[in-house]
Parts: sequence; C-alpha cells; structure tokens
Amino acid sequence: MTRAEGKLSVAILVPGDFNDHAVGRIDKAFKLVRIERADPALVTDEMRATVRGIASYAGISAAMIDALPNLEIIASFGVGYDSVDANHAAKRGVMVTNTPDVLTEEVADTAIGLLINTVRELYAAEKWLRDGDWVEKGNYRLSRLTLRGRSVGIFGMGRIGRAVARRIEAFGLPIAYHNRRKVEGLAYEYHATLKGLAEAVDTLICIAPGGASTEKAINAEVLSALGSNGVLVNIGRGSTVDEAALAGALKSGAIAAAGLDVFADEPKVPQSLLDAPNASLLPHVGSASVHTRRAMADLCVDNLVAWFTERRPLTPVPETLNVKAHS
Repeated sequence: MTRAEGKLSVAILVPGDFNDHAVGRIDKAFKLVRIERADPALVTDEMRATVRGIASYAGISAAMIDALPNLEIIASFGVGYDSVDANHAAKRGVMVTNTPDVLTEEVADTAIGLLINTVRELYAAEKWLRDGDWVEKGNYRLSRLTLRGRSVGIFGMGRIGRAVARRIEAFGLPIAYHNRRKVEGLAYEYHATLKGLAEAVDTLICIAPGGASTEKAINAEVLSALGSNGVLVNIGRGSTVDEAALAGALKSGAIAAAGLDVFADEPKVPQSLLDAPNASLLPHVGSASVHTRRAMADLCVDNLVAWFTERRPLTPVPETLNVKAHS
C-alpha cells in the first residue's frame, strides 16, 4: 500500500453529513471525497475510477454500490446497518462493517431513562415546574403508572438487549424475551413469538434491528396483547412499530403509554404521536453523547485503516464475513 505525504493513497467517499471527528481522521489517513448524498447520479467518473471505500451514516443502496466498480468496503456508522444493502455488497465482494459494542452501554442507559420518563411522566412534571404551575396550581398530579410490580419483555436480546436486561434486573423486575431464536445460556424466559411475549408481560422494550423481517412487527395485535396497563419503549428501529396502530392504541387506552426514541420516517414524527399525552418522544438520541459518538467514529475509521493496511475488517457484519480483501 503506497502512501503520499503520510496518507494512504486510497480515496474514501463520505456522502452527506458525517461525524466531524471521523471526517478529520479520514482526511488525515486517506484521500477524502465528499458528495451531498449517497446518490449514484452524483458519482463522477473520477469517483468511479478511484473510490475504494465509503464511510457513511446514510443508507447505501445496491445501485450506489454498483456505481463504484472499485469499491472494497463500506464502513457504516452505527450498530444498525439495515439501510445498507449488505447482501448485495456480499455478492459484489464488498465488505460491510458497523460499530457494535462501543455504543451498547449508552443506548441501554437511554432505554432505561426513557422507560422511567414514560412511566413516571418526568418530562411533564418538569414542564409543570418550569411553567410556574407548581406555584400557581400546586403539586403535579400523582403518576398513574409505576415500575413497581411490572414485568418486562425484551424484543431483541442482542448486546444492547442484554445490557438493558442487566439494568432491569437491578430494579428487581422479572424479564422475558423474544428473539429469532433462543439465546443459549440465558436464564430469562424465552417466548417463541412476539405476541406470546406481549401476553406474558406488561412492559415491552424493543431493541430489534430493522429490515423486512421486523417491519411493523409490533402491530395492533401485539399491542392488544400487551394490555391496558401496557408500556411500549422502542429504542431499536422505528420500522418495527406500526405507528398508526400505536397511535390508536394510545388514544383508545388499549395500552397505557409509550416511549419512543426512533421513528419510521425520521425526522418526521406522525402528528397522532405528537398529540398523544401518554407518549414520551425523543429525537433518536440513544447513543448521542460526545463520548460515545467519538468512540463510534473511531471504530468506523479504524475499520477502514485495518482493511487497507492489514487487509482485514475489525467488525464485519454477518452478511459479509466471507468477503476477502482484494489482492
């Protein structure tokens, strides 16, 4: 691998907005190429000839992959990579990496914060104070819900799911889960179906990945099974929830409350959810601390460096595990 002025002579494409720390590192280590968005129509002849890597928050489609004939690796920023066509990348011999582990604890912390905020109405209580209502109207009302006596179901028992479960254990609450398959060595009660899990618990925390297999998996039937005392927290992907069904369930009292950090069409949030007084809504901040985003940025760039210097990825996604580095 040749170097020029301390840089690897490799062009790395960064479409759209990207983490400033990651951009700085890429610019120092590689030849940085920027475009407005991941659109094949924006790929120039020079990019087609020179780009060998992509670093991106955004989705990378099959068409984008095909637009870059010399592409070797897509370093995706984040643990979820459903917006990257990893199966097509594998067929093309393109490695895909993500940034697991470094955000696990931060996202798990956010899940617990969102759960407590949803159940105990902490945002509304703070607003009551800030608006002067404590002085003018007296104490904030008693919260109808509590964590006491609840049972928690986790949809998606991966790294983050297990980190959330450890925190839930500290509250002394029973835990069950649903996954595509049972996790060996895990003592929590396993349910083979999501509906079965919802029937068994009153608090459902979704940390499932996106994609076709989980599209609107939390639907009216699952919400009904969760029950009128039910609480839904989603910190995984917005696509896993049927938002129209959720808004209906919140309005009718089919479930008691919901806490959402993710939405199907971000940053657009359905008005029916914005209007729901029993919904706690966050703008996808699960991993959004300076500390954690810097760690994610470093892992994203470290994957590029390892690929082009040692011909190996650090954190490949399962679909591309068998992709070999180009000679």
